[in-house]
Amino acid sequence: MKVTSYYPVIMTTRLSETAAFYCRHFRFAPLFESDWYIHLQSQDDERVTLALLDPDHETVPQEARAPVAGMILNFEVEDVDAIYEACRRDGLPILKTLRDQDFGQRHFITADPNGVLIDVIKPIPPNAEFAALYDPAALPG
Repeated sequence: MKVTSYYPVIMTTRLSETAAFYCRHFRFAPLFESDWYIHLQSQDDERVTLALLDPDHETVPQEARAPVAGMILNFEVEDVDAIYEACRRDGLPILKTLRDQDFGQRHFITADPNGVLIDVIKPIPPNAEFAALYDPAALPG
């Protein structure tokens, strides 16, 4: 299978509010907007996209019609400190404060209006114990 695109789809009844959140705080912009589906694209990298879907739309199987739960979006960024300060300044919930992790991340966790967790990450060099677990091509920092 040759995949030509991949993006998460957040099922939410709060389409407009959720789109505004990602546009304001994470520099996304709408590529398509309807009353049941919104497709967003990063203003910094056109390959990074995110979709929002009303869970009651006919394209969603009846047995799966429920808003999102238990999801984490990871955004790898160049300047996690600046984004952390902007999120704090804007009053976003900070569920995990900015910290360095031995496994190779400097990150913090916030949440969108639906409770979707957003883990904002800058890869950093891991300690020796975790470095040994990485494939050499995937070793951060």
